Amino acid sequence: MVSFALSEEQRMLVDMTRDFVANEVIPVAGHHDHTGDYPTAVAAQAFELGLMNITIPDQYGGGDLGHFEEALVTEEFAFGCSGMAISMTVNNLASVPILIGGDEEQKKKWLGRLTSEHCTASYCLSEPDAGSDAASLRTSAVRKGDHYLINGSKAWVSGGAHAGFFTLFATTDPESGHEGITCFVIPADADGIEIGKKENMMGQRASNTVFISFQDVEIPVANRIGAEGKGFHIAMKTFDRTRPGVAAAAVGIARRSLEEATRYSLDRKAFGRPIAKQQAIQFILADMAKDTEAARLLTWQSAWMIDQGQRNTKQCSMAKCFAGDIAMKAATDAVQVFGGYGYSKEYPVEKLMRDAKVMQIYEGTNQIQRLIIARHLLEA
Repeated sequence: MVSFALSEEQRMLVDMTRDFVANEVIPVAGHHDHTGDYPTAVAAQAFELGLMNITIPDQYGGGDLGHFEEALVTEEFAFGCSGMAISMTVNNLASVPILIGGDEEQKKKWLGRLTSEHCTASYCLSEPDAGSDAASLRTSAVRKGDHYLINGSKAWVSGGAHAGFFTLFATTDPESGHEGITCFVIPADADGIEIGKKENMMGQRASNTVFISFQDVEIPVANRIGAEGKGFHIAMKTFDRTRPGVAAAAVGIARRSLEEATRYSLDRKAFGRPIAKQQAIQFILADMAKDTEAARLLTWQSAWMIDQGQRNTKQCSMAKCFAGDIAMKAATDAVQVFGGYGYSKEYPVEKLMRDAKVMQIYEGTNQIQRLIIARHLLEA
């Protein structure tokens, strides 16, 4: 039978994460949003509680939980602060290519590094001139005997200045397009790596998103993940596993927007009664509620399919696209409910609105998600 009920263990995981967010994330979210400081101490606490690296198998020291559980945890993190949530979930994106394409020795070495101590790993795919068109990346990897030389630059690297290593995609055969892309692991202390500017972003300001240059960075062949030319396929399979997490974060933003708007509408009075008594406000709240629930169900389905060993490409694109759009709408509507106060930094909804926008952009814009969905429909 189909069941939408969480198990006792899943409920305990949600409760533990919710308590952590209430006590450790929400009280400092405003500070990190204002300063852009990376929340290292909070992430370290999440690591100690076992709330990081939860989908890494236990033989490599991870939590050995499913992507469904990861979605549960990520929603709670983003409810508190989606920018800080990145510092606690960024390893998911960087570790999946190793899980997909790495050999046993590579998994033990690199995944074990993430789980043996608090360590951040960053994912390097996008470039200044290669975003949605990942196949056009220009960062090169040239083999020289038993090592490769990496040259190029990567943009929009979340957590990049704090990473212990990078999972990087480069071209080993520029003439072959996406079939010439290869995946590598690069230690952050390798010679030739330069951490560039930190992006001064509109939202999710605690994520430490940076530009990184690689100049004649020498790495051994042993750091190549999978065979040459298999990197693009690894990257696309990675997104199938990580987009449900992006959708879950968007659900967290939408849920927080709904809760803040509901609470304010009950407290704020106009024309002698709470504005929650006005049908116009009730309709806004009702739309926020139904859309948030629908986005969560799409997210749960796309994550559950991974755990069942099913291909979820279409479903994860649906979840990411829909949840990203409703997060933006819910946050915008929350600002509207607050009226003029919603435009003030003294209230949390303006931050939610800024944070929500990027949910429609990263890990594949929502326009790209629509193309993926349509392709699957038309190929059926």
